[in-house]
Amino acid sequence: MLSGSVERLTPTGARLREMRAGDLDAVAALEAELFGGEAWSPALLSAELAASQGQGADRHYIVVEDAADRAEGADGADGVDGSGAILGYAGLWIGDGRGDADLLTIATAARARRLGLARAMLDYLIDRARGAGCGAVLLEARASNDAAQALYLSRGFTPAGRRRRYYSAPTEDAVVMRLALGGPGHQTTGGADRTAGIGPVGSEAV
Repeated sequence: MLSGSVERLTPTGARLREMRAGDLDAVAALEAELFGGEAWSPALLSAELAASQGQGADRHYIVVEDAADRAEGADGADGVDGSGAILGYAGLWIGDGRGDADLLTIATAARARRLGLARAMLDYLIDRARGAGCGAVLLEARASNDAAQALYLSRGFTPAGRRRRYYSAPTEDAVVMRLALGGPGHQTTGGADRTAGIGPVGSEAV
């Protein structure tokens, strides 16, 4: 079970926190906007969030919200729960912490790009994987997504292989990247040949 809550401010003042059920409508709308035919369905997003909670949770989902919007909504005018507009979200599969973590998805709204939000989410999830004892973090990026690959390289990831025709809509190869976390002797599951099926095919929009 994953434990501990998070609430922190990004360098721009946006708030990074755990995803909750009340975020799902906004996340689903952003998912459809960013990924089109490859978007996760609302039902899948709900199932993923459920898998991040309670006994046996093996993944972690976070959002970044607009702190200014949240403050405006705190009195109930724009939202009774005081939540701000969702600017981005991300998810990480950790498993039992004895192998490699896997970045499931990471996305920021088009209007919130180049503000360091994706970097803040990625850094937080890397810290979660390290804290859980994982030996490495693995991820896939579209071969054509130079911006995402540049972000990952800047955080220490290196190319580890390629998955042919991994993405659909449109069909495209994925570049597998890996960030080592563990010390010598830590068991990891490798690069492009690691076990598949730990979660739905995700994507990146950063």
